Amino acid sequence: MKGSRMSEMNSCTVNTPSEKTDEAASERAIITVLGADRSGIVSAVSGVLASQNVNILDISQTILQGIFTMTMLVDLACATNDFSDTQKQLSELATKLDLQITMQREDVFKFMYRL
Repeated sequence: MKGSRMSEMNSCTVNTPSEKTDEAASERAIITVLGADRSGIVSAVSGVLASQNVNILDISQTILQGIFTMTMLVDLACATNDFSDTQKQLSELATKLDLQITMQREDVFKFMYRL
């Protein structure tokens, strides 16, 4: 199993942020994180994503008066779990770390916020 998963990962094509196709957008998601600033938040979130072979395409984070905010654009094309499983893992992490973490498909996010 491990060997076959590795060959699947090696043959996977990662979509770059500049790709504008609807298909590429449907395989990408926007993750937002909000909570009290402390060390380890970026590590914890990226660790969940790495464990599922989710590729981080872009990341932005800032701290405003002690409030940590982070936005990530991720590629799910090579993910080992489906979208809802990744959402569940991030939800469990949010509960554990007392954060707000949301994940939306990029095309849905753009439609909602008219980017």
